Amino acid sequence: MALCDISPGRGAGAKLGRPVELACFALVVAHAAYLAASYLQGTWLVAPNGTGVPSDFVNVWAAGRLALTGHAAAAYDWPTHKLVEESAVGQPFDGYFGWHYPPTFLFVAAALSLLPYAVGFVVWVFGTFPGYLAAIRAIIGDRVGYLLAAAFPAVLANFVVGQNGFLTASLFGGTLVLLERRPLVAGMLLGLLTYKPHLGLLFPFVLAAGGHWRVFVTAGAVAALLAAASWLAFGGASWQAFVANIGHTSQAFLSSGWADWSKLQTTFGVVRTLGGSEGLAWTLQVFVALSATVAVAVLWRGRAPPEIKAAALGVGAMLATPYLYIYDLVVLAVPLAFLLRLGRARGFLAHEMAGIGVACLLILIFPFVKAPVGFAAVVLLAALVARRALAPQEVAA
Repeated sequence: MALCDISPGRGAGAKLGRPVELACFALVVAHAAYLAASYLQGTWLVAPNGTGVPSDFVNVWAAGRLALTGHAAAAYDWPTHKLVEESAVGQPFDGYFGWHYPPTFLFVAAALSLLPYAVGFVVWVFGTFPGYLAAIRAIIGDRVGYLLAAAFPAVLANFVVGQNGFLTASLFGGTLVLLERRPLVAGMLLGLLTYKPHLGLLFPFVLAAGGHWRVFVTAGAVAALLAAASWLAFGGASWQAFVANIGHTSQAFLSSGWADWSKLQTTFGVVRTLGGSEGLAWTLQVFVALSATVAVAVLWRGRAPPEIKAAALGVGAMLATPYLYIYDLVVLAVPLAFLLRLGRARGFLAHEMAGIGVACLLILIFPFVKAPVGFAAVVLLAALVARRALAPQEVAA
């Protein structure tokens, strides 16, 4: 059965239950209330003195402004980029929000930098949010998907810092939904996802394992065209600076720990948080990444339900990368949605909904618990997917 088959017979199955819907509604209200209160208190978007509040989005705005002025390569020069970040918010600030994306993403950054910082922030997060909602609704196959997507705890983190989780999740989910029925469109979406290359590590393996060559070729063509367009628009120096900056970024965040280790929601982050060495962290991270790649590729060559294949790819992608923050876990809504879709169609396994609830709770408590609890949520969902894959016919009472 195609991954995109969301006909009423498959999607509009068992209800999730009134308590679940009420809990989701309460989370949506809480998200909105928190953002409104933060804005009124001057801790989100605009400070009480009228200057901008520094957040992750400032690195996008600053890189875009440098690209517009003909200095795209300078976005990868940290001192220069930091000066433009401070001009964006109108005040100096401690720390630094680095620009680590390939030059292809400068097209988006340049467009957003045409707007004032706070306006660009709002346009960015609220402009990409509908795509994320649409992707999760398409997976679920029912309007309740909008509610589930908006209630997912990682959504708030993405709104607060102005990150790209909504865009990433919409491209990731859209690729999987359209994989069979619209392979060319799916390939285009996957090609666009190369702006976040470390989250697409497993796609070449599963596409090859599943024989989805049209998607594979289309994604490669789109990625190549984007790279060529960015080379023409921003110059070859921007690509040279990007490649040179990869080692700098790895040294700063994965070796020296410029950010708190507990913020890394990966195997690497867990090992460093517990005091393990960098060598041990890399060894275990590579082991987990290889294990996830093999397991997901084998699953995609088999006869598992398409929802299980898609969910496995989603959690596998999260496990494979060493670089993952709480706002990136918006993408985790994609495998979660496929699990819910399968549960509504075939019945939920015993304790499956409880497991999903615990995973969401782990993400929700992150601001209060300085530990890689998001990684624990990924592992828990991976276990739920594995359980489904090993016992696909089991149905809860």
